[in-house]
This record gives sequence, structure tokens and C-alpha cells, in this order.
Amino acid sequence: MTLFLLLAVLFAFAQALVVHFDRRRLEHITKPAVMLFLLAYLFSQNNGRTPLLWFSLGIFFSLAGDIFLIAPDRFLPGLVAFLLAHVCYIIGLNLPPAPLSALTLGLAIFIALTVFPVIRRILLAMRHSGQDALVAPVQIYATVITLMLLSALLTIFRTDWTISAAMLVGLGAFFFIASDVVLAWNKFVAPLTHGRLVNIVLYQLGQILLVIGAAMQFSG
Repeated sequence: MTLFLLLAVLFAFAQALVVHFDRRRLEHITKPAVMLFLLAYLFSQNNGRTPLLWFSLGIFFSLAGDIFLIAPDRFLPGLVAFLLAHVCYIIGLNLPPAPLSALTLGLAIFIALTVFPVIRRILLAMRHSGQDALVAPVQIYATVITLMLLSALLTIFRTDWTISAAMLVGLGAFFFIASDVVLAWNKFVAPLTHGRLVNIVLYQLGQILLVIGAAMQFSG
């Protein structure tokens, strides 16, 4: 574990404490710091291989999204920034492209059947609360992050990925999509007990695992 990764983990822990004790002003420091140190870690591990560059871009757009979402009226710009982050992750996870197979189709159907009912419930709540302008962007975002989860989980079955790296990115992608579900449910459906804390812990853990998995796979 390099210094940059250790600092990212420490600031992620600090961010959880900041959210738990509702110290919103400190989030301006702790939240961006996690992504900055993860970005520095990826640069320290980069040996010129293209996939890590895409993961670095993903962290950069995540940093932008974090900054936007600190302000309560910047949800849409934050959503766009994270959408771009997931596009970068999808590209990085598919270099070289994952082979199409019955497994790919089966896993895609399973993920869609699992995720769609939750997304549908969130979209219905958005319409009922007069958030119609955000419905289409959220639908697009949900599609892209689902593709990112599929790409990450498929690495577990790919012979060109080590099992340890694949398990880390798969788990990281799962935590990431879970954090987004918690955030959206908390914002549009109903407040959840400790919703912000659960959201930030899942999000930070997801990003850290994605980055470590990518570095393990591509920095060697």
C-alpha cells in the first residue's frame, strides 16, 4: 500500500466521521481529498498502459462530481460528471473488449432484472414529487452504471484478469451502484436511517476497491 492509497483510506474514514457528526463544511476538504489521493495513487502506479489512464479519468470526473454534489443545487452537473466517470470505467474494464457469450447475456439479464425494479421505484417517486426534468438524465445514468457493473462482474470470468483484481473491481462496482441507490432513495423516495453515512461509506469503499483492483491488474 503506497502513501497515496493510505492517505485516501484515511480521508475516507475522516469523511465518514464528518458525515456522521454532520460537519458539512469539513466535507469541502475530506470529500475531494479522497479522490485526489486516489488519482495520485493511480498516477504512481501507471506504467503507460491505457486502461489505467481511463481509470484515472474516471477518478477525475468523480472528483468533479463530488465537488458539484457538495452544493445542494448542483445535482444535475454532479450526475453528468459521474456518468462520464462510469463511461471511463467501462472503457478501462473492456480493454481489451470482453468476449460476447451466453454468460454475458445471462449476467446482463440477471443484473437488469435485479436493478430495474429499484430504479423504476425511484423514477416513480421522482415523477410524483415533480422532478420530471431529472427523470431522463437519471434513466440514462442508471443504464450506464448498470453497464459498468456488468463490465466489472464479467472480469471475474475472464482469463486475462487475475481473480483477485477481478473480485476487487466487481465488489467495488457493486458498492458504487449500491451507494447510488441509497443516495437516490434518500433524496427522492424516503429518508433512510443514517442514509448519508451509508451512502458515503459505500461510495468511498467502491471507488477504493475499483482503483486497487485496476492497479493490481494493469500496473504489473
